[in-house]
Amino acid sequence: MIVVVKKKKHYFCCCEWKWIVLCQLLLANAVCASHLGNPANDLVDIINKNRTAQKLPELNDSPGLGCMALQYVELCKGNCTSNGFVNCKPPEDDFTEVFGPNCGVELPTFGTITGHIVGCQAKYLEASLAFSHVLVKDSKALSLIRNKSHTEVGVGLVGARKGSFFWCILFSDGQTNSTFVLEDNGEGIKQKNGCFSGSTFPCSSGQRIPVFLNNFMTLVLLNIFLLQHLYQTWFVMT
Repeated sequence: MIVVVKKKKHYFCCCEWKWIVLCQLLLANAVCASHLGNPANDLVDIINKNRTAQKLPELNDSPGLGCMALQYVELCKGNCTSNGFVNCKPPEDDFTEVFGPNCGVELPTFGTITGHIVGCQAKYLEASLAFSHVLVKDSKALSLIRNKSHTEVGVGLVGARKGSFFWCILFSDGQTNSTFVLEDNGEGIKQKNGCFSGSTFPCSSGQRIPVFLNNFMTLVLLNIFLLQHLYQTWFVMT
């Protein structure tokens, strides 16, 4: 009877571990799926958390501004210096004549852009690192983030497989949901590369997907190893 009980006990324990592993995999899959889409939105969240920590209001996440921020770095792609400076300054007319039309921003809703921050890096960085190491490296950039006149924000990012990654933040003092409105009921023109905040489209460049897939596959392999070890232990003890 004692031997039988021990077998049942270890069998039950092993089943418990299988359920734990399965739950971990499902959780990892859910987390992975929730973050595959748009890292530009994460930057908007970080910007707003930084503002609310200073008792400033959150900024509206404007897809129109975000798309134009993406257009900005698309134009400047390939102009990254060794110290992370974007050696590119598009003419102001490009916002109304190039960036806006390429995004599908309705011209009558075009507002005032009250500031912008651009940065680049040789490799892709997660949003928190991009914020602190690329975009907000000095007090000037931080004061721009916390400017009281801003009401809207848009973030764009793009990168090449064998090149640098570029980030851009655009600010506006326009009325929420009334400026930089995208045509086609807010859908605008789908972009072929990169990501922009507020978009309903996933990140076209897939910069973040490999990061999460690598983490997910690592977790899968670790749990497979754990299962093999548990089964071996169970067979030895039974």
